[in-house]
Amino acid sequence: MIGHAHGNLSGKRLVIFGCGYVGSELVRQGIAKGLRVTALTRNAQKSGLLRQLGAEVVTADLAEASWHSAIPGRADWVVNCVSSGGGGLDGYRESYVKGTHSIVKWGRDCGPMDTMLYTSSTSVYPQGGGAHIDESAATEGVGERGKLLLEAEAATLGGAGLDGACQRAFVLRLAGIYGPSRHHLLDQIKAGQVSGRGDYHLNLIHRDDICAAIWAALESSSNLRGGIYNIADDGAALKSDIVAWIAARLSMPVPPFTGEPAVGRREITPDRVILNAKAKGALGWRPVFSTFREGYENLLSLRDCPTLSAPSQINP
Repeated sequence: MIGHAHGNLSGKRLVIFGCGYVGSELVRQGIAKGLRVTALTRNAQKSGLLRQLGAEVVTADLAEASWHSAIPGRADWVVNCVSSGGGGLDGYRESYVKGTHSIVKWGRDCGPMDTMLYTSSTSVYPQGGGAHIDESAATEGVGERGKLLLEAEAATLGGAGLDGACQRAFVLRLAGIYGPSRHHLLDQIKAGQVSGRGDYHLNLIHRDDICAAIWAALESSSNLRGGIYNIADDGAALKSDIVAWIAARLSMPVPPFTGEPAVGRREITPDRVILNAKAKGALGWRPVFSTFREGYENLLSLRDCPTLSAPSQINP
């Protein structure tokens, strides 16, 4: 249930920590909705772009406390979508765990925020073998990176408990992110070789559907007390089927798979299907790009746009 009608958000304050691929788009959308948007980024160049959008910008390292005094006053909504910034496990620990604890301390000191939301990852699930995964699936046995994400999740959810940093807290576990200027799989197909294997399911979520899920959580009725939600599209499919479909749309031969993880990844993602029924039922959210077909059709329609030729990050 949506708690606020679209366009009735003027005066509300949104603070976004981490303004990368998803965060920057959320800044743009928040300003368009009439929100007062404050954005924190560690990237000085990104700071200028965010100011051009109309955001109040703080350039700082989230894990430090130096920024606390630069964002005074109570926030209605807080979204933490910071990335690791590289650096292996140490980078995960700094950005995700220490960064989240820093937000919770700031929220507690400034007065409890209404809603805190953290964008986590479905990589916290260790299951493979084609398992169907909902939010009740066990996370025991996940690797070290996944454990650090779970620590950040616990800190977020704890902010609505004894920490008193927020009234309620959401964790959105995101599937493989893709969208404009982030289409690594499409680039690989064009290059004639695809990493990994084709005989496992690829779980995807378009950037714009992530933003829609964030708004659905933030604007939901106060009766919804938060919790953990999987955010994936409706159409997990075998990677071989996705590659074959895209190759056909490009009038190209189907490229071979390397059998090795993508550059920058330590292992191939396990074969499983991420279920999104909880988010659809509780938040009233529906992915516009409900399968890879709608999402990649949209990207292919942008082929002549400069954004499509920009370097992709390591993602589907």
